[in-house]
Amino acid sequence: MPTPPPTGPLVTRETLAAQLRELGVEPGEILLVHSSLRSLGWVCGGAVAVVQGLRDALGPNGTLVVPTQTGELSDPAVWSRPPVPREWWDTIRATMPAYDPLVTPSRGLGVIPETVRTWPGALRSAHPQTSFAALGARAAEVVEGHATDCRLGERSPLARLERLGARVLLLGAGYDTCTSFHLAEYRIPAPLVEIGRPGPHGWETVTEVSIDSDRFDELGHDYERDRPVVRGKAGAADVRLFPVADAVAYAERWLAVHRPREEEF
Repeated sequence: MPTPPPTGPLVTRETLAAQLRELGVEPGEILLVHSSLRSLGWVCGGAVAVVQGLRDALGPNGTLVVPTQTGELSDPAVWSRPPVPREWWDTIRATMPAYDPLVTPSRGLGVIPETVRTWPGALRSAHPQTSFAALGARAAEVVEGHATDCRLGERSPLARLERLGARVLLLGAGYDTCTSFHLAEYRIPAPLVEIGRPGPHGWETVTEVSIDSDRFDELGHDYERDRPVVRGKAGAADVRLFPVADAVAYAERWLAVHRPREEEF
């Protein structure tokens, strides 16, 4: 049985850039992008064309930022999708390669962030589990200084993006992917957790703020209801555009009321 032809819409580098400009993406700004390639439709050139279109919309003085997380660099004892046999744990801890920002691939975030990570000139932050990659005029300013004991808090690119006036672009992605909300978790009472991971000198354990994206979709729904969020389409994808700082401030208030976590201490 022949494969049916794609139904579209047909998306190109040029049409994507034009639609993003119409939605309000401004040349020279800093954009933190969460994305789904599949949601756009049939993209001529795939993820490469999407990155080109984003950069065209941002212009030569703009900066494109994406999460390039590596959650697999963690303790196998907490793995659940899938779990591994207990008798493997010690061997995994002893042999897992340490994080290398140049070669460690991102995982679970889709092909667009991985395309940005491997783009010529891309820079990547230092945290071994929650790194960000950036391309453009202010890339170094965004990713530098990411403390290896601060996943998504005050010493991470998220806080830097907030200070620099960056905006979030949800490109076919939902609010459950919005990493900016995690910065708010560092500013309200939250439990601490021990995080195991491979380090440059062997297995290591660090104490971190517990982060949890549970109910971020509800948080995003209320945020969009109460605050001025740009909404539209790029190809077939739903698009949301809003400031990092505004999202973090709203999330601080919302999480404290709707998802308090003091009882977890």
